[in-house]
Amino acid sequence: MEFSKIIAVAGKPGLFEILSQTKSGVIVKSLLEDKRMPITATHNVSLLENIAIFTYAEDIPLAQVFKNIADKEGGKEAISHKESAAKLTAYFAEVLPDYDDERVYTSNIKKVIQWYNILAKANFDFSTLIQEEVTTDEEE
Repeated sequence: MEFSKIIAVAGKPGLFEILSQTKSGVIVKSLLEDKRMPITATHNVSLLENIAIFTYAEDIPLAQVFKNIADKEGGKEAISHKESAAKLTAYFAEVLPDYDDERVYTSNIKKVIQWYNILAKANFDFSTLIQEEVTTDEEE
């Protein structure tokens, strides 16, 4: 499973892996239910590799945040995204100490932790995240 093929679809729970492309969209597999389904151009789709988290210095790619969480948790699941706002923000401050708390809301932190846990349950290899970033930089 490649990080560059993982998407979030607005209005649909969980994360999806892009399997193939069709004339009108893509075929994806849900990481939660292991079901395949078509996603058309009318769906609002976000590639996880295009998402970044605001910090006071620069925007940090979501892949780096996931790598930080994986290093802290040993690749296992993190705390639940249903924890209190205080616990979530304290945990996120440990993972990404200089995140911009005025622009990164608790709902964003919940989503990041929820996505991380979905990937962890799907046995995603977080050690590949930084290597993928390096190879894409070298190709440019």
